[in-house]
Amino acid sequence: MKKSVFDFWVGLFVVLGFVALLFLALKAGNMSSLSFQQTYPVKLKFDNIGALKVRAPVKSAGVTVGRVSAIGFDPQSYQAVVTIDIDVQYPFPKDSSAQILTAGLLGEQYIGLTPGGDDHMLKPGDTIAMTQSAIVLENLIGKFLYGKAADAGSGTAAAGAEASTAPAVPATPSAPATVSRPPAGMPASAPAKTKE
Repeated sequence: MKKSVFDFWVGLFVVLGFVALLFLALKAGNMSSLSFQQTYPVKLKFDNIGALKVRAPVKSAGVTVGRVSAIGFDPQSYQAVVTIDIDVQYPFPKDSSAQILTAGLLGEQYIGLTPGGDDHMLKPGDTIAMTQSAIVLENLIGKFLYGKAADAGSGTAAAGAEASTAPAVPATPSAPATVSRPPAGMPASAPAKTKE
């Protein structure tokens, strides 16, 4: 009896561990929110996609409306080509724009869609022309550091130029030496006698 209860708890523990590993694998592969709804593909071109990954969410107004299905490279324009699958229930105008955003400071990157005002909607295989690339944190830090170094270098150069172009101040003649006299009523001290 005790052995069967022990076997039951061991089996339950193993099943829970397997479920936890499966959940972590789906989360790491960004597959935790699989959808079987019909979608239509739309292409985007970016100069830099940062750390965008396949299966990254596509959001509009904070709502997930699709997923990134493929990431490629265009050898003619030297740009990244991103294909997204948008749910059929979310039609977007043709003049919509897309940008790569980051969830939080160091979170995952996703694509944000901003709808336009065109009467015609996107069709399968269309390309969104207005895109904004990802902001790469390393590039921002590099620009900030190089900007500070350039400012410091120009500041010291300007100070040296000002010093070299400053007019020379003419020397003022030294004031004549004043002889100290004793106050009135006091005898002047006699000079010290030298021994011969």
